[in-house]
Amino acid sequence: VQLQAFGGGLVQTGGSLRLSCAASGRAFSDYGLGWFRQAPGKEREFVAGISWGGVGRYYVDSVAKGRFTISRDNAKNTAYLEMNRLRPEDTAVYYCAATHGARYYSSASYKDGDWGQGTLVTVSS
Repeated sequence: VQLQAFGGGLVQTGGSLRLSCAASGRAFSDYGLGWFRQAPGKEREFVAGISWGGVGRYYVDSVAKGRFTISRDNAKNTAYLEMNRLRPEDTAVYYCAATHGARYYSSASYKDGDWGQGTLVTVSS
């Protein structure tokens, strides 16, 4: 499946953004979806994951829990990451990825999956 993340931009501390991940190619609903991010000079980190049907959702506590919401609309072949109360440390390139595996909550599941080009989120202080 081909993925493209978009919706990034510049936002002030405390603001919100909604990222989208548009998919094409194979059946989108066959895949678990995950959001990752990579800040300048840092390693890529897992943010959140969602099961193929959207019922199961996982958040990395230190990154996303309580502020971010992952969702998907299989009819639109699109996944979303709603980000609220943004902080400067959320500045990063955000990527979406797909996994055929059932463990949508594990970052390792996406290692050999499909990845989209990232979208840059910049949070100003």
